[in-house]
Amino acid sequence: MEFLARIEQNISPDMDAERLAGVKAAEKARGQELVEAGKLRRIWRIPGRRAVYALYRVDSTEELHDILSSLPLFPWMDIEVTALGAHALDPEQKRRR
Repeated sequence: MEFLARIEQNISPDMDAERLAGVKAAEKARGQELVEAGKLRRIWRIPGRRAVYALYRVDSTEELHDILSSLPLFPWMDIEVTALGAHALDPEQKRRR
């Protein structure tokens, strides 16, 4: 199952700089784990915002929920998830056949 998540950070500007640096370092490490596990397939920045689009490939909605809630920045995120379905014209689907 694939899901496109729009994730926007809403970090308070008065958050302690040392705490923020630690959370961001943990977020980067967790993201790398998800990439290596094949769960985070693609990620794009949204210019001018503290936001990304992220493509996840998971086995269930429960797994996606567990992944998103495991992100260190999760308490400061607004997340919108869209389930994706295969399309007959998708070049990647043709390669899999």
